[in-house]
Amino acid sequence: MQEASFDPAGRYDVVVCGGGTAGCVVAGRLAADPHLNVLLLEAGGSDDVEDVRIAKVWMRNIGSERDWRFQSEPCAALNRRRAPLPMGRVLGGGSSINGLVWARGHKSDFDLWERETGDAGWGYEAAVEIYKRVEDWDGPFSAMRGRGGPMRITLPRDPVPVTEALLEATASLGVPRVEDHNAEAMAGDGCCAITNVNVAGDGSRISTATAYLAPLSGQPNLTIVTGAHVRRVVIEAGRATAVEFERNGRIETVAARHEIVLSLGAIHTPKTLMLSGLGPEAELKRHRLPVLGCLPGVGQNFQDHILVGGCVFEYREPEAPRNNSAEFTFFAKSDPSLPAPDLQPMLEECAFGSEVTGPAYNLPVDPSCAFTLAPGLIRPESRGHIELTGGRPEDPVRIHANFLSAAADVTALLRCVEMCREIGHSEPLRPFVKRELMPGPLDREAMTRFLRDAAGTYFHETCTAKMGRDAMSVVDGSLKVYGVENLRIADGSVMPAIAGGNTMAPCVLIGERAADMIARDLGARTSLREPQLQEAAA
Repeated sequence: MQEASFDPAGRYDVVVCGGGTAGCVVAGRLAADPHLNVLLLEAGGSDDVEDVRIAKVWMRNIGSERDWRFQSEPCAALNRRRAPLPMGRVLGGGSSINGLVWARGHKSDFDLWERETGDAGWGYEAAVEIYKRVEDWDGPFSAMRGRGGPMRITLPRDPVPVTEALLEATASLGVPRVEDHNAEAMAGDGCCAITNVNVAGDGSRISTATAYLAPLSGQPNLTIVTGAHVRRVVIEAGRATAVEFERNGRIETVAARHEIVLSLGAIHTPKTLMLSGLGPEAELKRHRLPVLGCLPGVGQNFQDHILVGGCVFEYREPEAPRNNSAEFTFFAKSDPSLPAPDLQPMLEECAFGSEVTGPAYNLPVDPSCAFTLAPGLIRPESRGHIELTGGRPEDPVRIHANFLSAAADVTALLRCVEMCREIGHSEPLRPFVKRELMPGPLDREAMTRFLRDAAGTYFHETCTAKMGRDAMSVVDGSLKVYGVENLRIADGSVMPAIAGGNTMAPCVLIGERAADMIARDLGARTSLREPQLQEAAA
């Protein structure tokens, strides 16, 4: 991708910190207006890498140089295990290294966001309209889906044959089969479906970098700097004025004329806020950081989806993975009285176990030998927090994830394991399943021990700088940081509660809303006009 040259003394209207899922959306949408000079700072490198481009090998990116490779502190409820917490460190962020499942989120998610912020622009009807302009959907027609948008969303071509059996078996449990899990079903009680994926016709990944930035390649008003590690935001007299970052061993500072946007993700965004003097007062003082804004919610409310590795079944005949290697999912309730589905298992087209359960059950390495129906919890009650270890940017953070610390999460996941095992042993699966490899028929106590050894995450770290109106909120409904002018956050950290499904699509929505609101505000303060931006970005 051809980029404009970085000028340390340049007059950038907007500086976007973090070229991840949401950051690329913000930068791309704003730079579509040639009157705006936009700078995007990304710590990782280019997304022009084979393991990023080829959808079905996405798992090679996990643990690579394109992953921050975070780990939680030992979790008591995971038998003192440290949970791996991958996060994208490459242009496109998580959208460049994830499993390519496009899940919009449930109606109840956006109803909550609207209640928390008091802004109907976060409500479900508004969310559907944003998704419609984002998507280039080529699946079954629905008035709720969009065509012609930057993100090509499709159904996997010729999925592995076991998916049809999984659909039939799951439907027999009372979870209705649908052709599109992102349409009307996202206002209902659950469904099973072939996953929506963001994959091009040639099998290549469509990340937010390829969708939002690549079409602007060569535009002089968009500058993308990779290898740029954001250290802090410079705040003067209650106003964010500049960003300090490190590149090639040098510390540089760049000013922003109008806006600074943090899109660094749910771990680095709160860290950067605290290093900039914004956060819990006691935490800032403990590390001798200036207290420029007392925001007790910074770094709190940490949430992630739990994915269990898993209910593993040996194939009768080997079957190599296809497409994104995760072509089936379902949404269901662990308790019928719940207002929305809280379970989302995923098909993993390999034998998927944790660092404990994989060796203990001697799972096969060859992915064609087995498949996994991995139990998933998407509405956890457990909460964690992020803690600084020092006042320097190079000091790591401690991630107190506290996974499964809420008893309700264990109860829900035990029900999910039960459902996945029932599906695996059902009549429609018999032509495919030779035997169950893991976990087997365990009593409740033994299954709970297995669960604590097997539980990991969906890699959906969120909620550490939530939007809302209470004392623990960090940003308001317009994503502006409380108490600081010209500073916004646009990433998964602003979710008040984690969305009920894979988080890439909601992060794109957050980026879209941020760009809309910035454009609106700039139109009011400058000669820019919002309709110009909307027309250029269409």
